[in-house]
Amino acid sequence: HAAYIYIRGEYTTQVKVLQQAIDEAYAAGYLGKSVSGYDFALDVTVHRGAGAYVCGEETALLESIEGRKGQPRSKPPFPAVVGLYGCPTIINNVQSIASLPYILANGAEAYRAHGTEKSAGTHLFGISGHVEKPGLYELPLGLPLLEVVEKVAGGVWKNRALKGIIPGGSSTPVLTAAEAKTVRLDYESMAEHGTMFGSGGLVVLDETVDIVALVKNLIDFYHHESCGQCTPCREGLGWMLKITESILAGQAKSEDVDLLLELCDNIEMKTVCVLSAACTMPVRSYLTKFRHEFDAYVEGSTGTPGTPN
Repeated sequence: HAAYIYIRGEYTTQVKVLQQAIDEAYAAGYLGKSVSGYDFALDVTVHRGAGAYVCGEETALLESIEGRKGQPRSKPPFPAVVGLYGCPTIINNVQSIASLPYILANGAEAYRAHGTEKSAGTHLFGISGHVEKPGLYELPLGLPLLEVVEKVAGGVWKNRALKGIIPGGSSTPVLTAAEAKTVRLDYESMAEHGTMFGSGGLVVLDETVDIVALVKNLIDFYHHESCGQCTPCREGLGWMLKITESILAGQAKSEDVDLLLELCDNIEMKTVCVLSAACTMPVRSYLTKFRHEFDAYVEGSTGTPGTPN
């Protein structure tokens, strides 16, 4: 049997630590031809990627390990049937696997004692953006979002007002300050508010954030990381970027903002993987919830970013 740990090529220090742990496991007999003395062989290999964001998609990851361009495959067949080198393959995120030792040692009920009925256990939250104490925190699921921002991350920095929170990484729809008051950090609460838990990467936005500039940077990232396989993603994200740049430059019309929304509808879920949707879903949320900021650029208004004149 073979297991592969896929890790970003930029994580040089982490690769060294991980490889050392694997070497120690081999030396202790936990890996190799006879795992802990049983008639079961398992080899673990660390595979360093080249930094492509799209390789977070499971089949693009398989393509990368096999030595090809990181490009998502059409499904079916699914990896559990035809995966790495044509063999049945199970692919799990590292956080899912990291939960197993506690469950195996203490049982499922002990794990479910944390969190909520439908969102059990703990989760790693990377809290960044405009907070006093950014960092990585392990917390039980189900906590009120603003309570975590205030008590764990020290609140919005410099005593500024909260504008919004990105709840699960850049691909998740944004929450306004008003919406954040009733959101809890669990899967069901996020769904009720039209967003997603995602990776647990919370990004706090204070009152000075220019939403249009934020959206431009977001689209720029996904356009750059597109593998180029699908026309809606390859071309559509490029057009979205051009339109957003024209809005920032004060060269757009109100119809261009509407066109951005139209492009979101025409691109989303019309590709092999969901990278395009990872861009269009949050962009749509910004356009819907902060339309006045886009209109301010179109109308030539000036002043504090995000504040209508």
